[in-house]
Amino acid sequence: MQPPDGPGQVFAQERQRHIARLVEEHGRVRVGDLAARFGVSTVTIRKDLVELERQGLLVRAHGGALSAGRDHAERAFDIRERLQRDEKDAIGAMAASLVDDGESIALDASTTALALARHLKVARPWANLTVITNGLRIAAELAGYPGITVVMPGGFVRWEALSVVGPLGDGLFRKVNVQKAFMGAAGFTIASGLSDATPDEAQIKRLMVGGAHEVIAIVDHTKWQRAAFATFCRTEELTTVLSDREAPRAMVEELEARGIGVRLTEPTERAAAGDRRTAGRQATEERWP
Repeated sequence: MQPPDGPGQVFAQERQRHIARLVEEHGRVRVGDLAARFGVSTVTIRKDLVELERQGLLVRAHGGALSAGRDHAERAFDIRERLQRDEKDAIGAMAASLVDDGESIALDASTTALALARHLKVARPWANLTVITNGLRIAAELAGYPGITVVMPGGFVRWEALSVVGPLGDGLFRKVNVQKAFMGAAGFTIASGLSDATPDEAQIKRLMVGGAHEVIAIVDHTKWQRAAFATFCRTEELTTVLSDREAPRAMVEELEARGIGVRLTEPTERAAAGDRRTAGRQATEERWP
């Protein structure tokens, strides 16, 4: 597809509509290809991709962008990992600070739980921490780390979530004592509790919730006030909710009134560093249009 008026003649909004259509049709685009197609600089294309990502029309990736998969019930793991990355990193850091040595904890296969796992590796030296997870990426992240034992339930692998699901995991959670279960979610409302996009994921998460002494939700603000397909944890089963400061105030207050602890994160050093890098790039682009 050629731009309607030739190189350099497409205004920003029209160019962005064309880019969004290309991503929808092909699933992914590259910055260099777009710059050549529209006759503009790569800096201009990157700004277009930032704006389109803000609108939820795509997800930026290294060298280009991917479809946000809005027509699918569940985004692929590598795409979801990019969404609200700073918020997830901050929530993961706070969650890791709640873990004590000697505990057995459960982590679901969410991208926020992966952020938690990464922070566990730098939080403190571990002597005897057991992590039970159905997340393949989380298991790989922690496997072989000194003082951490990784346990996975049996089941079937789902490539979309890089997770293990199915009833074969039931026996494991009947035999172990889990002090804390850290649960991500696709949706979170007072009426529906924590919910997931697929029944298979919800089923294994219910086992984790049912076997834990404490259930800690790790959900950024985009999951609040929306219900996904299948509930796996009722609101009254929650001990604590960890989120970011954009979580809706009215819902936070209702949770606290029900005796559920809510902790809202500040940006991590990583997020602050990212903001500084972005500001630096923007200043450079303003000096060199």
